Amino acid sequence: MKSSMPIRAASSGCVSPATLRVADRLTVWQTRALILCAGLLLALGQAPFSFPIGVVLGLPILGGLLRRVPDMRAGFMLGWLAGSAYFAGSMFWIVEPFFVEPEVYGWMAPFALIFLSVGLALFWAVGFGWAARYRGQMRLVALVATLTLAEFARAHVFTGFPWGLLGYVWSATPVFQLLAWIGPHGLGMVTVAIGVLPLIAPNRWLKGGILVAALAMVWSVGTLRLPDTPVPLRDVTLRLVQPNAPQRLKWHPDYVASFFQRGLSLSAGYDTPVDVVIWPETALPFAYGEHPRGMEMLHNAVGNAQFIGGIQRPDDLKLFNTLMHLDSAGNIAATYDKHHLVPFGEYVPLAHLAAKIGIYGMAAKDGTGFAAGPGPRIISVPGLPPYLPMICYEAIFPGLAQVKGARPDWLLHITNDAWFGNFSGPYQHLVQSRARAIEQGLPLARAANTGVSAMIDPYGQILQALPLNTDGFADVRLPEPLAATLYSKYGELPWIILALLLVGSAAVARRRTSA
Repeated sequence: MKSSMPIRAASSGCVSPATLRVADRLTVWQTRALILCAGLLLALGQAPFSFPIGVVLGLPILGGLLRRVPDMRAGFMLGWLAGSAYFAGSMFWIVEPFFVEPEVYGWMAPFALIFLSVGLALFWAVGFGWAARYRGQMRLVALVATLTLAEFARAHVFTGFPWGLLGYVWSATPVFQLLAWIGPHGLGMVTVAIGVLPLIAPNRWLKGGILVAALAMVWSVGTLRLPDTPVPLRDVTLRLVQPNAPQRLKWHPDYVASFFQRGLSLSAGYDTPVDVVIWPETALPFAYGEHPRGMEMLHNAVGNAQFIGGIQRPDDLKLFNTLMHLDSAGNIAATYDKHHLVPFGEYVPLAHLAAKIGIYGMAAKDGTGFAAGPGPRIISVPGLPPYLPMICYEAIFPGLAQVKGARPDWLLHITNDAWFGNFSGPYQHLVQSRARAIEQGLPLARAANTGVSAMIDPYGQILQALPLNTDGFADVRLPEPLAATLYSKYGELPWIILALLLVGSAAVARRRTSA
């Protein structure tokens, strides 16, 4: 990186002389520290902090520095440093799965955090570097589009990893409701615009005024979408079971039977009649079709209710992570195989080569990994409204919460978040489940092994939840769905068109300046 990267203006007209004098007081290392701090401030917007201070401090810092970089290379480094801090600060939970079996995988933990952070930051680097091609204030206009497009690429390239998208920093505010119209990437675009476009104003008072006005506008729009009265409830009761089996002990021979018995106890009897009992991902300790006595015990426990739960399903040489639906008679009415698998968790790319250096899929007990199912689908069984299931990791992908040509009445998310530790990972996963409910205008029921299990209404509001790391159950009624949202109808297309228009405008301005 050029030593003058953050403090030399690309054009003398970019910023006021007073601002340049302030910037000139910073050394290269102080500027790099400022960039890292800005990235960490943005990370504070992610759960469990959910404090979007980075929008009013972190993004303006990065936008101000972007105007001063001399070239694309410096812009690339600016984005790479900021992104590395953001992803390290928001995704430090990634080390948790490696300590489920520390004697086997513990050595990988620091490398996982480092490589994930700096690797994902390359998308931000491209976004900032691309914006740095333009001149003056148009860099800020371009950044709104290029950083959003970079985040979109992160969500899709190499199977995608859209965890911790910028739009999720609003999860504790009414602004989160904008997901229903523009989705997570559109909300990310709005977020960047709020943070950097006020910098175009000629003086600090106008900058501040525009920032406050923009915040007030999106806050008000989100508030107006929220209902004045509770969402109507259907005459359908779900029992969400949270067995709370620690991952290190979940498959231990000395504990498997007790965890299964705990699940049966939480499913049986009690005063409230329920229509369906729901267990988390891979909660059944035996393979599909291989334990008739276990299935009988399960049916006896749930009584006349239907049952939905996670199980491993072998099929010839393949193994599937499966959701199994039993009708009220205890017969298998439907199954759904998880189709978007976790890289290095449920499968390993180039598995045969990876096995030679001792790298296996951590969630597959036999080391061979899982096979992918055919894709998302709606399950319709008599006695329950039709639903679309998602298993664990699938809920972080906005596009997997719907299927073409049909619309379910509710979403179901079963997961085993014991892998994600006790601090940030489970709460960030919950935020993403809430996002899927808002985007589709559908209620979402969530059964998680160690929590957080919850009933979420179509506005993303948690109606009832079981705390993290507790065993128990929650009997919840299913909320009514809303009408199809704009996002569910049009997806990402509107903001992609807007992003391309912004990039095109910046390009036209660049050519006119050069002429």
